[in-house]
Amino acid sequence: MTSQPPHDPSGDRPDDDGKDPFQEMLERLLGQSGMSPEDLRRAGMPMDPQAMSMMFQQIQSMMGGGATEGPVNWTLAHDHARRIAAADGDPSVSAAQRGAVEDAMKLAELWLGEHTEFGQTSIRPQAWSRAEWIEATLPTWKEMTGPVAGSVTKALTDALTQQLPAELSAMMGGASGMLAGAGGMLFGMQLGQAVGGLSREVLCSTDIGLPLAEGRSGLLPASIKAFGEGLDLPAQEIMLYIAVREAAHVRLFAANPWLRQHVLDLVKRFSEGIHIDMARIEEAARDIDPMDPSSMQEALSSGIFAPQQTPDQEAALKELETVLALVEGWVHVVTVDSTANLPSAGALSETIRRRRASGGPAEHAFGSLVGLELRPRRLREAAEFWQYVGERRGLRDRDGLWEAPELLPTDHDLDDPAAFSERRGLLTASADEVDAALQKLLSGGYEEPGTDGAGGAGGAPDGDAGDAPQDGDAPR
Repeated sequence: MTSQPPHDPSGDRPDDDGKDPFQEMLERLLGQSGMSPEDLRRAGMPMDPQAMSMMFQQIQSMMGGGATEGPVNWTLAHDHARRIAAADGDPSVSAAQRGAVEDAMKLAELWLGEHTEFGQTSIRPQAWSRAEWIEATLPTWKEMTGPVAGSVTKALTDALTQQLPAELSAMMGGASGMLAGAGGMLFGMQLGQAVGGLSREVLCSTDIGLPLAEGRSGLLPASIKAFGEGLDLPAQEIMLYIAVREAAHVRLFAANPWLRQHVLDLVKRFSEGIHIDMARIEEAARDIDPMDPSSMQEALSSGIFAPQQTPDQEAALKELETVLALVEGWVHVVTVDSTANLPSAGALSETIRRRRASGGPAEHAFGSLVGLELRPRRLREAAEFWQYVGERRGLRDRDGLWEAPELLPTDHDLDDPAAFSERRGLLTASADEVDAALQKLLSGGYEEPGTDGAGGAGGAPDGDAGDAPQDGDAPR
């Protein structure tokens, strides 16, 4: 390849023949491809020198280091999130705020002790600013969104490459790397927007139902203060209530290490079937003005790159929403029980429940980006289920349902908690129920198959060990 002097993109260096330097360069490029400027005009390409300069700079950036970070430009995501977090100031945590968080968490751990079988962890809670929350949680965002972004970027690149006209495909050559880089930049910008927005809304490290800061725990005192404005409740009580919720989340996930990975595996399963609706993108592209960056931002925020869900994805999403609802429902019940002596607990409980169920603007932005909303849609039903099981079978049996994913209740169980034990048989039976069933079996209390006993032909009485799950009632 012959080396040539660099061309001056600003146009300041005069040309001997008076031609516009961009026009001359473009004509040389098009001459090699067999296309004319008019061909590109018909294809919607900007021919204005300034617009072309902007486009070439973006392409050069895409072809550079931005494409080497994988499906998401994490540097861009990190930097953009930090900018949004600091948009109206993000002061460091003061010594007084740090002390308030530590005191609240100590009392929260003490109150939780009588209301769950899960013991206190060795994780020491911290007080964070928005920026510290971003730094602590970004590794989990990478783990959670990387597979989704990778699938979307690949689907988008494949779809665009396949639909390019033959002559443009020949001109662009190996442009898949550039398209992947472009996808990485778009996702980096959108993810940074969502994470930065969340940093302005979240109150603690588990506020969206997941331990985003694995192995760590933190409260955001400035955000908790802002959350309490207008509630007309004592600030100390608000801080304490949030601390109890945080500690309950941390105990649940620490005592059941499989749970976090199970949620991430469901996200991965969701991402594997992603495909892109190119007709939707083409329709949105007609409304984009290349000279107006806001039109591109509007198109992105409308979810044009959001995946169109397949039946398997819908099933994975439904299971994910159920698990998140079970987490939030359990935390709600444990928190209500632990804060029974807190005067403002009732008002705070309802406020938090509504806030969590509806989701904030940043959560909606994340949902429009990857088609995945981290909201527990059945929070109320899940809370009622845990309350019912705890009252009738005690804390040990209630919390024991978290030992493995196949023990967790399903959507059907949330609809009818009273019949949960019957549907599951001995799979979720208490120790006393197992002993009683075993004693009955040893004493000949069960009828032989085919006889006309109390349980009907070939079966055991309702609610006994022979009442195994059937059809859709089977454990997952």
